[in-house]
Amino acid sequence: MTDTDRIQLDPVTVEIIGSALSSIVDEMGEALVRTSYSTNIKERRDCSTALFDQSGHTLCQAEHIPMHLGSFIEFVPLVMARYKADDIRPGDVFIGNDAYAGGGTHLPDIVLAEPIFVKERIVAWAINTAHHSDFADRGDAHIFQEGIRIPPVRLYKGGVLQHDVQDLILLNCQVPAERISDLRAQMAANRLGVSRLQALCTKYGTDIVIRAGQELQDYAERKMRAGIAAIPDGRYTADDLFETLGYPTPIAIGCTIDITGDEMTLQFDSPPQVRASFNMTRSALLATVYYAVKSIVDPTIPPNAGLARPLHVRAESGTVLCCREPAAVMGRISTCQRVVDVINAALAPVCPESITAASNGAVVSATFSGTRKTTGDYWIYLETIGGGSGARHNKDGLDGVQVHLTNTSNLPIEALEIEYPLTLLRYELVDGSGGAGRYRGGMGLRRIYRAGEDCQVAISMSRITTAPWGLDGGLPGGRAYVECSAPIHGSTAHLTPGDTVEVVTPGAGGYGAPPAAAS
Repeated sequence: MTDTDRIQLDPVTVEIIGSALSSIVDEMGEALVRTSYSTNIKERRDCSTALFDQSGHTLCQAEHIPMHLGSFIEFVPLVMARYKADDIRPGDVFIGNDAYAGGGTHLPDIVLAEPIFVKERIVAWAINTAHHSDFADRGDAHIFQEGIRIPPVRLYKGGVLQHDVQDLILLNCQVPAERISDLRAQMAANRLGVSRLQALCTKYGTDIVIRAGQELQDYAERKMRAGIAAIPDGRYTADDLFETLGYPTPIAIGCTIDITGDEMTLQFDSPPQVRASFNMTRSALLATVYYAVKSIVDPTIPPNAGLARPLHVRAESGTVLCCREPAAVMGRISTCQRVVDVINAALAPVCPESITAASNGAVVSATFSGTRKTTGDYWIYLETIGGGSGARHNKDGLDGVQVHLTNTSNLPIEALEIEYPLTLLRYELVDGSGGAGRYRGGMGLRRIYRAGEDCQVAISMSRITTAPWGLDGGLPGGRAYVECSAPIHGSTAHLTPGDTVEVVTPGAGGYGAPPAAAS
């Protein structure tokens, strides 16, 4: 037992420090959004921030993008395994993104982590990730086609930028001016986190802050165990099909959940990994499970490493849901959404008031890219488009929102048309796309784009042939589809000026039998 372990804290102090940690990560997130350059971060807020303890465990994650936990949970431990403790100094900053050697989930999510020192010892880590919309018009047969792979390496050493590392990264990016500006915003966010945590240690004492972090993780574990214990012991199963543009064969996904006392084991079944972009790494699967179970069991559980202790996740290595190198992973997020669906479906019979009917179950995206006629510069515009949120036992579902693992905002029309050679002709809810029921599922969205210059568009969508399911007699939601005035080959098309692309996202399932059916 260390001196820190012997410290006894009253609950009020733990709560105050816990709230301070939450405020720090929230402030880091706002700093990242407000100082970034690309529309995907400054407008759509496709980024996340967190603090980790000195052992590499999640201390606090901001309520940004749940999927980004998958980019965090292995990164600090990998840095600590790669570099000796006495070789890490104040001002060091580590960068990485690789899905296999870097603890990430796909290459656009670039992570920056900085150790937080107090009196020459590491007491915590500031960490963030941002989705760099850069790697467009590439293949997805394997990860080597998807962008530059960065293991955890130093970007700054003792506060000094390592220009050779930065130059190597930027040379492999298609829009380097955006990348350097967004990386600087990430640096600013972490530096703010370092400063705020150091100030917290000065105010309360370093050992007290560290001990409070341990107490908060233990508290999260207790709340998770209590929530699991409230679910009847037993085995619960569900399955679904995942389908996407450009891949002709639907993928079967299954989940078996065993609850014994205050512990939960989730066994996932899926076919062998495929030569396509929607494979998931184990870290992506873990982030998905932690989000889904927390939202069902008790959404108030603090978002730290303690909540994972009663959860046991099993999936065969080399499969779609737990792939091995060199499987492609760029489009893993839609598969993650379907994993949430099967977890929810499995537990719906015993947690009917904690689970919604199926939400849109996809992350529909449109990625446009091309070369500007006036400057010759390459440009990339990524938009993930919301859909319906599932109806609840006592309320209608929400219309046109992001759900589950992603939490990004829409890109305002003004920002889109100012920055890119595109015009948005229509942006509206799709009437009737929410499944009918005692409570209606949320409606999907329609966006129609018109190209102003030659460009490429790549569409990613799911729920094309399957529909989001309803609960307790509720009807399914509407499906996704795309229409393009130019020929679509797989999931991509070449557009010339005046060509249009219509993207429609899925609605969501209803809850309870529709009034007419009930009568």
